[in-house]
Amino acid sequence: MNPKLMETWIRFRKLTGWVSVAVVGLIVLGMLGSLAWRIANPPISALANEDDPRSAIQIEIVNASGRQGAGKRALDFYRKRGFDVVEISSSADRPKRSTVIDRLGDKQSALKVAASIGIADSLVVNGIDSLRFLRASVVLGADIDKLKAFEE
Repeated sequence: MNPKLMETWIRFRKLTGWVSVAVVGLIVLGMLGSLAWRIANPPISALANEDDPRSAIQIEIVNASGRQGAGKRALDFYRKRGFDVVEISSSADRPKRSTVIDRLGDKQSALKVAASIGIADSLVVNGIDSLRFLRASVVLGADIDKLKAFEE
């Protein structure tokens, strides 16, 4: 066999080995990054009781933002994540900040509702009303562009 051809073949084999190591390394780094992201940002469960898969958190959405279609967009956002949206309405009030109202005294469920769309925990307020058959009300305010459902 030609010595130059043999030398080229050996260099090619060494280079192929290093490229393979680099590709595998990048894949491992990507997987580790994904794992770190998942640990830092765990998915939010839409269940009120983790032991009962039929216990989806029931919410209502009140569009007080003044933007047409915002309530429907929030409805789609929450339903896609497993929440049970039982009612959607609009309001003439125009609050500056979006809030979540705890309707049953179940603060954990209200916090899950708020966290899933990006409303701060400090904007979860008590408004217990046992006549309503839902756990929380989401009131969309003028700040809806900052919420996860409206990012784009």
